[in-house]
Amino acid sequence: MSNAVHRRRLFALSALLLGAGVAFAQERYPARSVTLVVPQAAGGANDAIARIVAQKLTEISGQSFLVENRPGAGGNIGTALVAKSRADGYTLMLTADSSYVINPSLYKSTGFDPLKDFEPVTPVATAGYVLVANNQFPARNVTELIAQAKAQPGKIMIGSAGNGTVNHLVGEMLNKAAGIDLVHVPYKGAAAAVTDLVGGQVQVSVQSLPSSISFIRSGRIKVLGVVNEKRLAALPDAAPISEVVRGLAVTPWYGVFAPAGTPAPLVAQLESLIHRALEAPDVREKLANVGAEPYRLNQEQFSALIRAELPRWARVVKESGATID
Repeated sequence: MSNAVHRRRLFALSALLLGAGVAFAQERYPARSVTLVVPQAAGGANDAIARIVAQKLTEISGQSFLVENRPGAGGNIGTALVAKSRADGYTLMLTADSSYVINPSLYKSTGFDPLKDFEPVTPVATAGYVLVANNQFPARNVTELIAQAKAQPGKIMIGSAGNGTVNHLVGEMLNKAAGIDLVHVPYKGAAAAVTDLVGGQVQVSVQSLPSSISFIRSGRIKVLGVVNEKRLAALPDAAPISEVVRGLAVTPWYGVFAPAGTPAPLVAQLESLIHRALEAPDVREKLANVGAEPYRLNQEQFSALIRAELPRWARVVKESGATID
């Protein structure tokens, strides 16, 4: 084959590939329904936020975004499932940061690699987190809780949304920082933990506002303190725990991920679509009603956040002594 013929064939192949890439980039997305996997149980913060975002994505795209709860192992089961899904943009994940950046330090094996198995798309929201108590529990704030826990070591039970969740880890951090012994009781999701808190089966719990705000507003449980760094607009009278326990402050986020290998043009379209949804006034209002607020970063910023969060939480886990068998 002459050099001239070889060059012509290479040019034709390059043109073909380029044309295919342009066609893909211009292809309308989504062209059919999208499954949005939530690796936590229904009724929790991630589920509430996912359904608000999915509804708006359905409205503006003209295609259904269907929320599918796949809980288990602190979020590892659903996360690993999405990691093994087709990288075509039609199976996505909206997860809490705990499953993604905390679990790798808690579990010997999660079934996924947070840096290799996904394409981070964008965070969608942050949420308020609170330390709440059964109404019959004597303590009215964090100071009184600590005093009572020291007087009754191993007698006060703290419910969580499950092993390895932020709820669980914050409780362990509180135990270590305050020198107390709250007994951890894991549930299969936040809703079950709140139900038992109302019923008095556990005395206290760390909960997200999306999963607990209706119980707080109706007076069925009481707030002892705020886990976030600052006071929350929804609960302006509740003080941050960090005012009593120095350094104990967490502001959880929730983000969308696609399986690794999802084409970059499609990920970019998805990011743009989600950001449009977050700009909608009704989405902001609905998020505020459940104690959350929009949180926008581009793909590069989101990836940088994850790379920074992984070692940070590894240190927190080590210092707290929290482990998952």
